[in-house]
Amino acid sequence: MSAPDILEQILATKRAELASVTNERRLAVIEAAEAMPHPRPFRAALLRPPGAPMRVLAEIKRASPSAGPIRPGADPGEIAKEYAAGGAAAISVLTDKQFFDGDLAYLGVARRACSLPLLRKDFIIDPLQIAEARAAGADAVLLIAAAFPAGDVRLSDCVLVAAGLGLDALVEVHDEAELEQALAARATLIGVNHRNLRTFQIDMSLTETLAKQVPAGTVLVAESGIRTAADVRRLGDAGAHAVLVGEQLMRAPSPAQALRELLA
Repeated sequence: MSAPDILEQILATKRAELASVTNERRLAVIEAAEAMPHPRPFRAALLRPPGAPMRVLAEIKRASPSAGPIRPGADPGEIAKEYAAGGAAAISVLTDKQFFDGDLAYLGVARRACSLPLLRKDFIIDPLQIAEARAAGADAVLLIAAAFPAGDVRLSDCVLVAAGLGLDALVEVHDEAELEQALAARATLIGVNHRNLRTFQIDMSLTETLAKQVPAGTVLVAESGIRTAADVRRLGDAGAHAVLVGEQLMRAPSPAQALRELLA
């Protein structure tokens, strides 16, 4: 599997999965989503007032295409409890099976294990996946700008669908053009992914570069490559409200202790 093609391979898999969904299934998922209790405040959990400590969006991530197996067989409920004990503000749950060893059911497991707001992290390209997230217990969804061609109104549509279900939408960008795309979709919660999803190369300066173009009132999350407390401080100084950390915590013998060290 070549790194430059991985994003398109994942998106092609998602399109194939969605093509097999019947209208009856779509209606059942929407009904289940609308019957769920009101979501917990995800965006508010990541909002960092001036002078306050950085927020951490801790990720349940058993594997990835770039890193391979990270914590095979990890129990999402136990990891969620560790993150809550370590001081996480919210939890990101990988739900993609084929490429990340995730599962939609992990949202429900994590929701029963702790009271923190949950993000469904997946490659979402269809409103059905947003309804699935709500029905499974998510409080927010990740929308990756790179998954939508420039000018594609579906990104704006997905932001609106999420809001209609009471979910926050974390819109992920990797460059200035994608940031413009996210802002045009009226995103108020933006993630800057330091990892290029097509090449897997990491540029830790991206948050510092893009933060200058993010409007006031936007909650900014720095993602990928974060390993030390110094990284967290640097990103906070650049204007990030929160950091998304997965692999560094999942590889630690005690994710809770590793999280405390990041926040030290």
